[in-house]
Amino acid sequence: MEKNKRIALVTGAAGYIGSQVAYTLLKMFGDTVHVRALVRERSDLSVLSGMPVEIRQGDILDPASLQESVLSAEVVFHCAGLVAYTKNCRNNLHETNVTGTANVVDACLQNGVGRLVLTSSVAAIGVKEDSEPADEDTAFCGWQHGIAYMESKRLAEMEGRRGIAEGLDVVMVNPGVVIGKGESKPVVTNSATGAIKSIYDGKMPLYPSGGLSLVDIRDAARAHIEAWRKGEKGGRYIVVSGNTSYGELFAMIRELPGSKMNFAVSAAEPLYKIAGVGGELFALVTGRRPYISLESMQLAQRKLYYANSKSVEKLGMSYRPVKETVESIVI
Repeated sequence: MEKNKRIALVTGAAGYIGSQVAYTLLKMFGDTVHVRALVRERSDLSVLSGMPVEIRQGDILDPASLQESVLSAEVVFHCAGLVAYTKNCRNNLHETNVTGTANVVDACLQNGVGRLVLTSSVAAIGVKEDSEPADEDTAFCGWQHGIAYMESKRLAEMEGRRGIAEGLDVVMVNPGVVIGKGESKPVVTNSATGAIKSIYDGKMPLYPSGGLSLVDIRDAARAHIEAWRKGEKGGRYIVVSGNTSYGELFAMIRELPGSKMNFAVSAAEPLYKIAGVGGELFALVTGRRPYISLESMQLAQRKLYYANSKSVEKLGMSYRPVKETVESIVI
């Protein structure tokens, strides 16, 4: 490695967001940035196979394994994390998202890292009523403490703020629901992207009464880079393209060429609990994380809308329209 190259460490580099952040770093900066990819021992590295990155084995739950990887890094993009909406994962969520973040913060402090870009989530931000979009200053709601994922991301941000108090430069990126295939080859996808494809294929005829904020994986990755370059110390930046109800999203997908969705209707209230209980039983029996759970059904009834004006104004972000991203997934 050339001495004048800036070193950027990406945790969770074999994952959905981490791999795209690594790809975007290389695309934007070429060989002026040396990318270290922190991966666990048993990670599937195929998504990184075509990238000129330095593979480092380590685990955010093993503090000693972080020391060498963090050494001399100008920036750390902490993208590793767990997304789950089932009570069975509460302990794992806290361990991965909170304890893991604390370990990364400590390693950055101990090794003089220039800036830590923390992959947070809109889940760490409060929710407003009456479909009004929340912003970065919206207070966390009381009911959100009961949603394990939301609480874990809130506490992870608190670890970032603890790092700031101890002298670390930390910026937080708060994406909405991230969807899309990205640009790296091969690509990693996530369950939300799979759900879009299932709707298009006519496999999901019922939609919830709530709404959500969506963002293209390519825009989410670029926002991480812009947060490194332009973000204010201690700042948090909501990263979303737009807000849409599930009904509007289903209608959009139905109109796309080749869609097999002949009809879709709003789910009746009793179905939320039935579906949620079914998902929890699935998790209990299989040990796997269900896409549908009691917590996800609780959230699906709410309009979880967020404003992107700060990231547009302060980071210079522009976002692909939701329809464009959806089309890139299914067509």
